[in-house]
Amino acid sequence: MKLTVFLVSLLIPGICAFAQPDRWQQKVNYTMDVDMNVQTNRLTGKQKLVYTNNSPDTLYKAFYHLYFNAFQPNSMMDVRSRELGKIVLGRDRRGNEQRDWDPRVRDRIYNLKPDEIGFQRIVSLKMNGTAQPFEVKETILQVNLTKPILPHASVTFDMDFEAQVPLQIRRSGRDNPGTGVRYSMSQWYPKMCEYDYEGWHPTPYIAREFYGVWGDYDVKITIDKNYLLGGTGYLQNPQQIGYGYETTGSQVARPAGDKLTWHFLAPNVHDFMWAADPEYKHIVRTAPNGTTIHVIYDAGEKTLRQRFDTMGARLKASYKNDFQTYQTAYDASWTQIADAAVIVLPFIEKTFGPYPYKQYSFVHGGDGGMEYPMATLISGASLGTAFHEWMHSWYQMMMGTNESLYPWMDEGFTSYASTLVMQYYRQKTNQAAAADDEDEAPRRRPVAGVTPHGASYNGYFNLAKSGLEEPLTTHSDHYNTNYAYSQAAYSKGAVFMEQLGYITGAQVRDKILLEYYRQWHFKHPNVNDFIQVAEKVSGMKLDWYREYWVNTTKLIEYAVDSIWEEGGKTKVRLLNRGDLPMPIDLQVTYKDGSKELHYIPQYFMFGEKPAESGAPTRTVHDAWKWTHPTYIVELPKKLDDLALVEIDPTQRLADINRDNNKREIR
Repeated sequence: MKLTVFLVSLLIPGICAFAQPDRWQQKVNYTMDVDMNVQTNRLTGKQKLVYTNNSPDTLYKAFYHLYFNAFQPNSMMDVRSRELGKIVLGRDRRGNEQRDWDPRVRDRIYNLKPDEIGFQRIVSLKMNGTAQPFEVKETILQVNLTKPILPHASVTFDMDFEAQVPLQIRRSGRDNPGTGVRYSMSQWYPKMCEYDYEGWHPTPYIAREFYGVWGDYDVKITIDKNYLLGGTGYLQNPQQIGYGYETTGSQVARPAGDKLTWHFLAPNVHDFMWAADPEYKHIVRTAPNGTTIHVIYDAGEKTLRQRFDTMGARLKASYKNDFQTYQTAYDASWTQIADAAVIVLPFIEKTFGPYPYKQYSFVHGGDGGMEYPMATLISGASLGTAFHEWMHSWYQMMMGTNESLYPWMDEGFTSYASTLVMQYYRQKTNQAAAADDEDEAPRRRPVAGVTPHGASYNGYFNLAKSGLEEPLTTHSDHYNTNYAYSQAAYSKGAVFMEQLGYITGAQVRDKILLEYYRQWHFKHPNVNDFIQVAEKVSGMKLDWYREYWVNTTKLIEYAVDSIWEEGGKTKVRLLNRGDLPMPIDLQVTYKDGSKELHYIPQYFMFGEKPAESGAPTRTVHDAWKWTHPTYIVELPKKLDDLALVEIDPTQRLADINRDNNKREIR
């Protein structure tokens, strides 16, 4: 196993360097040895960090994240949450105020007691054996280096630290009453901040997203031997640990004592998460490509019985008012995640690119769903959440985009992808008596149908009409409302990708995604990098799409203005009522049932999308210039022959008012 991990760690950076040799990035190698005290909820740790400065710059400072320090009264996270909670977004059906809380945080940090807060304390810090002066600025550790780190030089930081695990509030923490999980250990260690072409990124932990340096992790966690662990990395001593990690049918030889030391290696990742509980159950599956799937979930009877006893009458009746029936269904829901992962992985790899690791773990914990390298924390056995968090392995864990600056390239792309994964899963599991063929091409939605991403479009439409929308260029922590952030990052980001398929053609968009993966996985791409790939693959200009959709809050609104007959031919006048120009698919349905598509490129594109499979025969017209509010399409038949004229029958165009996109001829 050690040899395999070593070879993978050598191979992956080599692939990345070949893809984009001109994009330098820093490198970290962590060796950590921590001891967890489950009585005090505190840990002590030693960290050795070999930091390689691959930049052309001389570094005079260094910065670490100290995430647990956010969970203290009057921290930036606490105050920001309470301030946003003062904003009233509206009222619900009962007339109650809807405040802009993150419901998981609210004012809970403010009310933490001393033994419930989180903290990370630095006991000592040395660079190449010399003590370094440092300042703790809440969730950021600033190190004022005694000697600068020169370009292309490597240094070694040695750190002793201690931490207290906070009560579960946001992502990480202990003793979550909702899940029963004892420890969700994310953002748990002092983590070096990223330095890239824009400089250092010492982003304080307010609420949102993350940005990390790729490297190799060698982590030893010593904890009470009754606890089962899951998370990032390959377990190196499974025969000493057991708990389902050992070779099937083999003997487990645990060392004497009250504690076990779990030893993990994780190659080429930009974070490390683990979770632990004495009542975890462990399910193992193997995918067709050999990837091992771990599902680890809390099955404590006390928590389950408490949950069952507090159920509503209707829900309890669905389990025949029987706890054992509920318990069986609960176990089955986690087993379904393991089995579903095996089913969908071939589709994921074919559509979005190969999964480069040999393992993935779905771990019960956290406060909803939160992605990490090689693993995720999920608070329940929801297939939708599981697929969403797994797809973050592609759109964050393998891309490593700066989520603080481009959260929509993380959450939006992932939402787009997970919708397709769920659609594929439903198709596969509904194919009764159909032969399974792992090389079978994914079954695609016909272009003539309506987009499966309707929920994302509706989320975006609600945002656009709310008066709260801000440009996607807004820093994730600096949105004025939680509502605007979530709808922008998730919904508008997903619409970006589906609407790109409308602009370039769905099949071309799919090629763009695979080429984006090929060129930029493990390379920290930004929006300009994505657009350049899209332009090269599509053969058209797309910078205008980035400018309008990402940098502004301008709206799309097209309408069928009027239809008349002239000289034996029908003319259709289209009107652009919005301020975001787009190409137009105009579908004409005749009374005999035949259909034809009239395609109008946008002038900015300097090109046109190819005819899409499943669409009617089309006619390509001259490009529509954005300066012109109207455009007239001439049809070869008489007005009496027409039954229906419709803009964008696939509903991939994010037109803010679709009511005027269709005109029936009576």
